[in-house]
Amino acid sequence: MYAARVRASLRGWGGVGAMAVLCALALAFVLLLPSTTQTRRQSESLGGPGVADGSQARAEDCTDSEAQQQTLAPSGADGPAIDAIKSRTGARRKLIVGVDQNSYRWGYRNPNTEGAELEGFDIDLVHRIAKDILGDPDAVQFKAIPTSQRISAIQDGRVDMVVRTMTITCERLSQVAFSAPYFKTGQQVLAPKSSSITGYDSTLAHKKVCTAAGSTTYAKLDADRKTGALPASTDLSTTVPNQLDCLVRLQLGEVDAVVTDGALAASQAAQDPTVELKGAPFTTEYYGVAMKKDASDLVRRVNRILVDYRADGWQQSYDTWLSATLGKDSGPSKPPAPQYLRTS
Repeated sequence: MYAARVRASLRGWGGVGAMAVLCALALAFVLLLPSTTQTRRQSESLGGPGVADGSQARAEDCTDSEAQQQTLAPSGADGPAIDAIKSRTGARRKLIVGVDQNSYRWGYRNPNTEGAELEGFDIDLVHRIAKDILGDPDAVQFKAIPTSQRISAIQDGRVDMVVRTMTITCERLSQVAFSAPYFKTGQQVLAPKSSSITGYDSTLAHKKVCTAAGSTTYAKLDADRKTGALPASTDLSTTVPNQLDCLVRLQLGEVDAVVTDGALAASQAAQDPTVELKGAPFTTEYYGVAMKKDASDLVRRVNRILVDYRADGWQQSYDTWLSATLGKDSGPSKPPAPQYLRTS
């Protein structure tokens, strides 16, 4: 399997020069990305969580700890959003999806494949959704979008959905709709192994921290600094369009630490052996597929797909892409049994 070759070739990505080359390659690709990736046949079975019915809940009652429950019940029925996708003809008959192309093992370009194909855990899920809706796992038009543009890309109709390590929050639910969660993680600190930083604590005092613009991480750190949960002297002025840019800033010595979801931080640590995760996760985050608020039929379809995917496909994708960085035990990363508290 070429995944082994990927790990071997990327083992030395820790150098600043190598990362700079990667960023240059990413910029060289236009935002409209052709889908040339061949789908993986997912055959291993996961005895995943079952579907749980939930009581009704109003949007104004949303709390971030339960935001992942504010989604619609699964359905295989078509509706206006799915009809619009299926009505595309010829080469345009594709699912248009916003993704990342710089997050190693999540959504990234494999330099060892022809055309530097997009691969990763998120990309596997995209192919599964395309197969269900259009009957072809490769009927996908990928669009690379920065972290800060995920919501606007959906609202503007540039994409049908975003599958890009996107945390479900109440604030975002006021702007877009989410599927049930497909991954569980938590925010962590990434810093050089030689650093005096020990985690999300007082050791961040007088340190410069990098976060992605528009991320839940920045909002959390800013709020904690105001309440005193984070030292007031912690410098949060460095924000970047994409998380990979934070790793480059760290390698260049422009910042002292990076704070992001632990799942992403672990992948960044795999790219550079001189950095490591510091301390335990200090939040709980759930990733979901984001879509337009009024695309109810599409939300329901994706939730039905996720029911099947959790049972057959999720574990194989985890083993392929994430076990090397997050460990063979996928239990901590599995989302809870979904609840469908949104009614319309």
